[in-house]
Amino acid sequence: MSKVNKVVRSINLRGEEMCVDIFLRPDGSFGFEEYRRDLEDQGGWFAVGFFGSEVFSSESEALREARARIRWLDEQLRQ
Repeated sequence: MSKVNKVVRSINLRGEEMCVDIFLRPDGSFGFEEYRRDLEDQGGWFAVGFFGSEVFSSESEALREARARIRWLDEQLRQ
């Protein structure tokens, strides 16, 4: 059994500097995290929302909560 989270959906903000990953944990629960990267420094993605420890029973529940807590995500998905 895998011991790492598996990203099931990744949504990028236009410009590719922010993203939200919805992930499935090895125990079958779901979560989400908001990430940011600075294109200038090539440093990669780093968590900025610190939502990753929250637990949800489904992908749709995790996405619903992510939309409620991350303003740009909800605005983008409405378009």
